[in-house]
Amino acid sequence: MNQEDSTQPTRKPAEPCILVIFGIAGDLTKRLLYPAICNLGSSSLLAEEFRIIGIAMEPYTTKSFRQKMTKEVKEFVKDTAAKKFGLALLKHVDYLSGDFSDPKVYVALKKLLKKFEDHKASKNILFYFASPPEFMSTIAIGLSKAGLLKEDENCFRRIIAEKPFGHDLESAKKLNQQLLSMVNENQIFRIDHFLGKETVQNLLAFRFSNGLFEPIWNRQYIDHVQITVAETLGVELRGAYYDHAGALRDMVPNHIFQMLSLIAMEPPVSFSAQYIGDEKVKALHAVQVLTPEQVLERAVRGQYDSGKINHIAVPGYRSEKNIASESSTETYFALKLFLDNWRWLDVPFYIRTGKRMKVHTTEIIVQFKSGPSSLFSGCQQKAKPNLLRIYIQPDEGITLDLNAKIPGPSLQIGPVDMKFKYSDYFGIKPQTGYETILYDCMNGDHLLFSSAEMIETGWALLQPILDVWSVLTPHEFPNYAAGSWGPKEGDMLLEKDGRQWLL
Repeated sequence: MNQEDSTQPTRKPAEPCILVIFGIAGDLTKRLLYPAICNLGSSSLLAEEFRIIGIAMEPYTTKSFRQKMTKEVKEFVKDTAAKKFGLALLKHVDYLSGDFSDPKVYVALKKLLKKFEDHKASKNILFYFASPPEFMSTIAIGLSKAGLLKEDENCFRRIIAEKPFGHDLESAKKLNQQLLSMVNENQIFRIDHFLGKETVQNLLAFRFSNGLFEPIWNRQYIDHVQITVAETLGVELRGAYYDHAGALRDMVPNHIFQMLSLIAMEPPVSFSAQYIGDEKVKALHAVQVLTPEQVLERAVRGQYDSGKINHIAVPGYRSEKNIASESSTETYFALKLFLDNWRWLDVPFYIRTGKRMKVHTTEIIVQFKSGPSSLFSGCQQKAKPNLLRIYIQPDEGITLDLNAKIPGPSLQIGPVDMKFKYSDYFGIKPQTGYETILYDCMNGDHLLFSSAEMIETGWALLQPILDVWSVLTPHEFPNYAAGSWGPKEGDMLLEKDGRQWLL
């Protein structure tokens, strides 16, 4: 059944603006930003005056960059209508070459923006930092000194920043202080593209619009929660960054903590960005801060060795490009944590993320407590716990695992499931996750973005783990084969509680 016409709300085009992309020549832009922009344009969600200015160190001219962009739009934008829009957009794209630390770049940018001052879009400017994280402060300072971050009631100036936001608590605080010395909090949009996924956003609707689940969304009925972010890919071209970051820094303070907070948060006063943000932060504040002893018991790290992904041999982490031969960086991380509040007291949350895992998937699994089993003691198969499976990617949807009688003369129990897939019901076309994020940035909606407080709260929870790991170098790395579900210690984290990973 296709409900696209009756259930998809009509949205207005975003506010007219110029999107300035620092690092436009990089991988992020061609693989994610171009498709997202083109999808928005083909859906009539961009203003007619929308323009792009790209800035990067590569020595392109506007003409040669448009040629490069033409090839990338044709390769990475899959939808026909979106591709057509992208090719038409080319005449509204300009390029500046230069070093982000050179003040001349910002002088040239200011001059180019002045060229478009008669255009309606020039009043509103989004500065997208699609550059390596070490340039975040440099670019913001350059923009500030050039006077490009000043806004008034007639125009906006907004910063869109990609993760990571710091690499520990101290650096996160420093970065926030630097940015907030130049702009207001409402001018900063800290991107987590996971929150652009329909299923992540639907968690709010699922929890608070269905009377079936919210009354049992607590410690009385839920046994535990699992969050898994598994990738079959290795580090690819990100070796230099990843060997400095690792799995914990790369995925937990952003993607995983965002999902956890949406699962664990209390009902907000309203669905405004402020109230939802407040409840997400409260949920993170409720997470127990680990002692050094608890870090050793509840946190697991691993590093992949050579193995096979889809029957194809792949190298170990230490053999990847730009990785140190004796690297102790983790490519797998698992953690057991608890929340100290009424709703979740004594309910464990198990989280894990890893590269070169068995499958590519992001899932949240809520296992409910089992009812009395004496009624079915004579059955060959015991009734299994009910599971709510929330699939974030690659196939977005929700499944509820139930028990039912197997047809036949005797009473035998077997598992069944109720499935909902977004693509089947709503007929939506594939999205990158950046469409909603960019659209909300243009309209000033902070609902899907992290505040400075949430970023720092997340790092405060992880800092004890980083502190312990900084003095205890792992000697067993690599400790899991590519194509597996990670090190055995990750399985033991649940097994010692009488549980197991459910995928």
